[in-house]
Amino acid sequence: MNPTALQYLLAAVVVLPLLGAVGALLPAPPGLKGRNPDQAVLRHGVTATGVVLAAALALAAGFDHDHPARMQATTDISWIPALDIRIHLGIDGISLPLVVLTALLTFLCALYSYFHMPTGPSPKAFVALLLTLEAGTLASFAVLDLMLFFLAFEMVLIPMYFLIARWGGAEKQAAAWKFILYTLLGSVVMLLGLLLIGVKSGTFDMVALATDNGPKAQLSHTVQLLAVLAIGIGLAVKSPLWPLHSWLPDAHTAAPTVGSVLLAGVLLKMGTYGFVRIALPITPEGMHTVAPYLGALAAIGIIYGSLACLALVRKGAGGDLKRLIAYSSVGHMGFVLLGIASMTPTGVNGALFANIAHGLITGLLFFLVGALKDRYGSTDLDTLSGSTGAALYGKAPRFGGLLAFGAVASLGIPGLAGFWGEMLAMFGAFRPAAGLSRPAFLTFMALAGLGTLLTAAYLLLVVRRVCMGGTPAAVEAVPAVEEGTATAAEAATVAPAAPAPVIPDLARYEYAAWTPLAVLTVLAGLWPAALLGLTDPAVQQLLGGGK
Repeated sequence: MNPTALQYLLAAVVVLPLLGAVGALLPAPPGLKGRNPDQAVLRHGVTATGVVLAAALALAAGFDHDHPARMQATTDISWIPALDIRIHLGIDGISLPLVVLTALLTFLCALYSYFHMPTGPSPKAFVALLLTLEAGTLASFAVLDLMLFFLAFEMVLIPMYFLIARWGGAEKQAAAWKFILYTLLGSVVMLLGLLLIGVKSGTFDMVALATDNGPKAQLSHTVQLLAVLAIGIGLAVKSPLWPLHSWLPDAHTAAPTVGSVLLAGVLLKMGTYGFVRIALPITPEGMHTVAPYLGALAAIGIIYGSLACLALVRKGAGGDLKRLIAYSSVGHMGFVLLGIASMTPTGVNGALFANIAHGLITGLLFFLVGALKDRYGSTDLDTLSGSTGAALYGKAPRFGGLLAFGAVASLGIPGLAGFWGEMLAMFGAFRPAAGLSRPAFLTFMALAGLGTLLTAAYLLLVVRRVCMGGTPAAVEAVPAVEEGTATAAEAATVAPAAPAPVIPDLARYEYAAWTPLAVLTVLAGLWPAALLGLTDPAVQQLLGGGK
C-alpha cells in the first residue's frame, strides 16, 4: 500500500475514536434517532468503533509484512520545538498486533453494550468514555515520542475510573479510587524517569534513542539504572507486577463487564509494551541490572496468582469467579514479565505472544462471567456450584462449553493461543541473555512451570464446580412409620426442594461478540508463525540496538 495512505490510516485509527467521543455527546441527527436517544448513542458507539476496527484491519493489510522491523505509516511533526517534543507516530511488528487487538476488543464491547447496556447513568457518557479509552490505548501503541507516550498512558485513567465508579457493581467507588491512586502515583514516578532520559540525551524520540550510535550513547550506566527504576515502577503498576498488583482484583470485581474486558485485554498490555518499547532498547544496561529482580518478582507473581485462585475456588471459601479471573491475570502477566526479564529474543517474543493470547482469552472469560452474573444474579462460586447451582452443561450447554473452552485455553493447553507465549517465556528463562545468572533464571523457570500446574488445577476446578455443578446433598429416605407417630408428622411437613433456576443459553448478539475471540484463540494456537513472523524481526532489531 502507498506509504502516504498508511500514514493517513494510522492517524485515523488514533484520531477517529476522539471524534467519535465528541459525536456521542451531540444530539443524534434527524432520521438517526432510532427508537429512543439511548439506542441512537449506543448505535453510534458500535459504528464508531466499527470504523476504527476497519481502519486498523486495512492498516494491517497494507503493512509491509516482509519488513516488520521497519517503522511504517510514520508521521513526524514538530510540536514543542523548545523541548524537541514531536507528534511522532509509527508502527512495526511489535505494535501492530496490539493496535488490532485494541480495536477489535473495543468494537466487541460496544456491540455487546448495544444489546446489554450496564446499569448506570446516561449511555451518552458511557459511549464517550469508551471511545476516549480506546483513543488513549491506541495512541499508547502508536506514538514514538516519550512525552506523547506518557500523555497517552495517562489518558486512559480517567475514562476507566468513571466506567468503574459510575457503571460498576458493589464497592465500585472504593475500587475506582484504588485504581486511580495506584496508577497515578506510579505514573508520577515514571514521568521523572522519562524526563531524566530526555534531559540527559537531548531528545524524547524513541526511535533515535533505541539505536546504539544515537543519543542513547550519552546515557551513563547510573542514569540508565535510575531511569529504568523510575519508569519500571510506573509500568509495573499497570502490568501489574507483584506486589504492586493489589488494585487489580478490586477493579476487576467492581467494573462492568466491558470495563473488565478492556482492563484485562488492553490496559494491562500498556505496561508490558512499555518495558519492550522503552526499557529494553533505551536503557539496556540499567535493564540488565534489574532483570534478575524483575524475573524474581514475575515468578513470585505466577505462584501467588495461582495460589490465590486455588484459595478462592476452594469449597466454602466464598470465592468470587470474577475475582478469581482477575487474580489469574496476575499469574499470566507474570509469564509476560518473565519473558521480558530474560532479555532474549525468544523470551521477548514469548512475552509479546502471551500479551495477545491473554487479551483474547481473558477478554472472553470476562465476557462470559459477566453474562453469567446477569443470568444467575451472582458469581459466588459456592452459590454457582450448589445443588441448584449453575450446572451449565445441563442448563445452558453452549454457554458451559464456551466457558470450559476459555478455561482450557487459559491454562495453556497445546493447540490454543495460551500455550505458545508461556512456553517461549520459559524457554527464554532457560537460557537468559549473556551476563544474567542462569541458575537464578532456571529457578524462575521452575517456579513458572509449577505455576502452570497450579493454573491447570484451579481452572479445572472452576469448570467442575460451575459447568458440572456441585454434588446435590443426599436426600435421606424417610422410613416407613405408623400413622400418628411424631416421625410421620415431621415427614409430612418436609418442604419440597426448590426448583433449579432457568439459565438462558447463548443469544445471537453473544455469539457475535464472543465468536471472534474464540476463533482467534484457536487460530493463534494452530498458526503461531502468523504472529511470531511479525514480532521476531522487530524484536531482533530492538535488542540489537537498531541493527
